[in-house]
Amino acid sequence: MPMLINDIHSPEFALVRQWVVEARRITILTGAGISTASGVPDFRGPNGIWTKNPQAEKFSNIQTYKSDESVRIAGWKASSERRLQTVEPNVGHLALVELERRGQLRGLATQNVDGLHLVAGNSPELVHEVHGTWRYTRCIGCSDRLPVEDTLRRVDAGEADPKCLKCGGLMKRDVILFGEALVPDVIAGAMAAAEEADLVMAIGTQLNVTPAANVVTRGKAAGAKVIIMNNQPTDRDQYADAFLMGDITEMLPVLVAIPD
Repeated sequence: MPMLINDIHSPEFALVRQWVVEARRITILTGAGISTASGVPDFRGPNGIWTKNPQAEKFSNIQTYKSDESVRIAGWKASSERRLQTVEPNVGHLALVELERRGQLRGLATQNVDGLHLVAGNSPELVHEVHGTWRYTRCIGCSDRLPVEDTLRRVDAGEADPKCLKCGGLMKRDVILFGEALVPDVIAGAMAAAEEADLVMAIGTQLNVTPAANVVTRGKAAGAKVIIMNNQPTDRDQYADAFLMGDITEMLPVLVAIPD
């Protein structure tokens, strides 16, 4: 069983903080929980998008998206109304930038599609966006990729279901929908980072979606210490050396800070 810690002033927290200070190759997996403080709702939490509207999960299926124009129109309308320029990284994201600045970050795999790790300042070569990103659109037909704002300006101008300007194909946000294959190179990069780590941290994720959750098991199998930080138990707590339960924006900056 992992060491359960919910007090940043405890001796146990100080011990885990020392693990972070001493680590040379830290690999991190983040989920929706790190971005909720930035105003990005999660999907399956108590106030999640799919919890409040179970029908919305069905709309995240690629076959439904391709076959139902009304789903695409509703999706573009929602994207236009929920612009990401107003969403900013929080102190949790910035704490992970500090790990990179100190030369400790081996890789950062994220299940999130909000792009906030890159906005915060983490290097693209270290960030593995395993489920894609909202910040670009992609043609389903020819794979042409554009900044999302280029497409949303067309939606604002009256194109309810904008088509690819190159081939006329259907377009979508550059995220992985249910029924779509993940990008092999992205997954391979995340797993390589896990296997080369001496410390793995899973932050704000239930660890119930594979292959992303395998960052924890791959790292553990390779000999890394594992820290899980979340506000509720996860599906892979048995692999953790320490479980930090609490507010990520409170705990993570303190965990990463170098002790006096």
